[in-house]
Amino acid sequence: MIAAHPILTCTEAKEFEASWFAGDEECEWAAMQQAGGAVADAVVRDFEEIGGFPQAGFILVLVGKGRNGGDALIAARRMADRYPQAHIEVRFVFGERSLCPLTVRAWQALAPLAASVNGWCAAGYDLVLDGIFGFQFRPPLDSKTAAILKEVNALPIRLRAAVDLPTGLDDEAAFRADFSYATGIVKSPLLTLPNAGRIRYLDLGFFASSRTMSGGLSAPVKRDRKIACPKATDLVISSTVLDPLRALRRSHSDKFTFGHLFIVGGSLRYPGAVLMSVLAALRSGAGLVTAFVPQSLVAAFAARAPEAMWVGWPETQEGGLALMGLPLLQNRLDRATALLVGPGFGREPESVALAKEIIGRSPVPVVIDADALRPEIVRAGRVSRVLLPHAGEFERIGGGAEILPFCKQTGAVTVLKGPFTRISDGRSVYHSFFGGPVLARGGSGDMLAGLTGGLVAQTPQDLLGAACRGAVWHGQAADALARLHGQVAVHTAQLIDFFPAVLRDARS
Repeated sequence: MIAAHPILTCTEAKEFEASWFAGDEECEWAAMQQAGGAVADAVVRDFEEIGGFPQAGFILVLVGKGRNGGDALIAARRMADRYPQAHIEVRFVFGERSLCPLTVRAWQALAPLAASVNGWCAAGYDLVLDGIFGFQFRPPLDSKTAAILKEVNALPIRLRAAVDLPTGLDDEAAFRADFSYATGIVKSPLLTLPNAGRIRYLDLGFFASSRTMSGGLSAPVKRDRKIACPKATDLVISSTVLDPLRALRRSHSDKFTFGHLFIVGGSLRYPGAVLMSVLAALRSGAGLVTAFVPQSLVAAFAARAPEAMWVGWPETQEGGLALMGLPLLQNRLDRATALLVGPGFGREPESVALAKEIIGRSPVPVVIDADALRPEIVRAGRVSRVLLPHAGEFERIGGGAEILPFCKQTGAVTVLKGPFTRISDGRSVYHSFFGGPVLARGGSGDMLAGLTGGLVAQTPQDLLGAACRGAVWHGQAADALARLHGQVAVHTAQLIDFFPAVLRDARS
């Protein structure tokens, strides 16, 4: 079972919420309070990536008629409670008289601490909260809203936050968000909107009693009655997917209990990649890690990571792994529970042929990454496998535009890296929204490969679970790194230092 919740269309979300609230205004008000508070908390965390929200920061709240505006107003009120010196301006796009009753209630709570305005602060704002339209928006944008958004988009703003969905969706004049905070349910337009920015899923407990199943979820229960939930192929992974790693380990266990990962990779041209994979694997919880690398690298690598077992491999003339070294691996494979192939491998024909031989003969699950992601390699043999491509590599191995049919065809669990990560086993697509631009640097994929390989070694019978846990753990470590050190002046290996903190903090 993967800890995940359904991603719904706007129509499905509307029908689900109508059933959930059943016309109970106090229940809706409680959810609005929860949503607004969750948005404020998430904004404060995300502001840490750019130095934190200033004590006397300027906030602009864009409010429409409905509950989405109420969520934004409550978020602003929570920001005011946290930052009493903050200056808050509210723009009622359709006028204050147009507000629905719950949004009026939210405005009454904020009004003593804010100013209703019709213009803009020329110097810009630290934060803009877009609460004009939620998921019930139907295009096109009206001319008045489009004109307002055009002006807002041109303002200097440090963080642009869309509540639930950016107003206007993909309209030319739509709100351009840095973050979109999906409240309660992730709506499917967020997966394709170029102006949504980074997506944060704020779980309000709608699916707290759900059990995840392939292709859908059982219905949540409220007031002892079943509420129909549409079957969903697309699912958002919850941070609770890491809970098995947060639990106490059995007292009667040893290093063999937690798996043995073999890593085959490295070349003189790309020596650092395999080292980063090994370092990440050592932090994954795997009991043993053995690395097969070019002979000339062993001494330096063993000094850097003595916990791993290092096996020197014969080298090609260009410093890659030679075919003649295959028996070194074959004679030891009965000790492994998983195999990682590819980090730093290089593109020499002999090394490519070697990778194909290894995958074709492996008796244990394999994780395939980097230069080993080639059509003839990923389809070699019949052993179960996890693939870790970025978009270019996915196209190279014949993935096309869609992950689901590719996984159905190949039988591989695929982790498709991008602005957000998609994981599929050919039945469902799981989305991890953790991580961000701090990962846009060399070596971050090698870290994910080592982490995922170590998790597969511990649960070789559950490749999908290991892949989802790896993506979330890696992404949350990236978020923690960026919040402490920013997005720019960091290096990839620092991710390792944040792996423990993610498991210690279930709120990551």
